[in-house]
Amino acid sequence: MRIVVCIKQVPETTNVTMDPETGTVVRSGLKSIVNPLDLFAIEAALLLREAHGGEVFIVCMGPPAADAAVREAIAMGCDRGVLVTDRKFAGSDTWVTSRVLASAIEANGPFDLLLFGERATDGDTGQVGPGVASFLDLPVVTYVSDLTLHDDVVTMRRLVETGYERYRCTMPVVVTVVKEIAYPRLPTLSGKKRARLAEVPVLSNTEFGLDETTIGLKGSPTRVEKIHKPRISREGERIVVRDESDALAAVDRIVAYLRENHLLMTGGAS
Repeated sequence: MRIVVCIKQVPETTNVTMDPETGTVVRSGLKSIVNPLDLFAIEAALLLREAHGGEVFIVCMGPPAADAAVREAIAMGCDRGVLVTDRKFAGSDTWVTSRVLASAIEANGPFDLLLFGERATDGDTGQVGPGVASFLDLPVVTYVSDLTLHDDVVTMRRLVETGYERYRCTMPVVVTVVKEIAYPRLPTLSGKKRARLAEVPVLSNTEFGLDETTIGLKGSPTRVEKIHKPRISREGERIVVRDESDALAAVDRIVAYLRENHLLMTGGAS
């Protein structure tokens, strides 16, 4: 069995800034890590390989520095990985990213199961997994919290707002997973040594031959027209109580505030 896990390198910060001209994330000067939610997909893949055998293959699209993300996945126990990088891919939205990843997966096929994290913490869209499934013409099940294999059938439990749903699907299939799926293991010392020495092939658009007008920022149908940073303001009234008369005045002010904002019930039983 061959499992492909698509991962992304993201900024290690919640203070992400956007380029107002391109509408893309400014990554320069920020430390990067493997998208935390992708670690759950990696762990799920490793558990399946331990139970059924096979190979876990990593595909990562990003700048040359994202080579570190592929090596971290190998240090966790993944078998091999490739880095998809090209200046022509810069500024790709989720549609173009999905198309490029699908091309990379096809170039490294065949495969049985594709795993993705629920979403990336920098974009927060959750669109790439289903997007890749669309380009590969495969079924997709999202928000999977548990999955088991029997022959070529995957049985899945899907997290929804009202509880869980059950699905059964023959492979190949694309699956996005949530945190409940498994707890990610830490890289081992031997894994880090193997990752440091591992060969990580680099794929560019030279291998895919995609029309340059359809990739990168130029080929992205999503356009950020305007960036607005919401102003967080909390206005309050401070009441200082020093003696009994201040306490009585404070109570009167609080009651008056509740009445003004229709938060105090009037009439009926108290």
